[in-house]
Amino acid sequence: AALPLDPGGHLMHGYAKDKEALTKRLHRIEGQVRGLERMIEEDRYCIDILTQVAAVQTALEQVAAKLLEDHVTHCVAEALASGDAAVAGEKSEELLAAVQRFSRTR
Repeated sequence: AALPLDPGGHLMHGYAKDKEALTKRLHRIEGQVRGLERMIEEDRYCIDILTQVAAVQTALEQVAAKLLEDHVTHCVAEALASGDAAVAGEKSEELLAAVQRFSRTR
């Protein structure tokens, strides 16, 4: 089976349908990180800064979880449905590596 392409002929990734929401979320996270910088510049209390660091980490983990979900429901599912054992094996290995990376961050 051919890989899915968008109307412009570019390869579609699993997150394509969520691209706008993910981009907005990453912009909010970027703002949170800039806020951390301001907190340090303003000599804010350590625990307050650490609380905000934890919030950024949680936000990034949520983005990662969404990307992982989209990868499974789109990329991996497409590879398995293709009937091509090599492609299915490759996507399965990618998935396992991603899960291992993601689980080490917790």
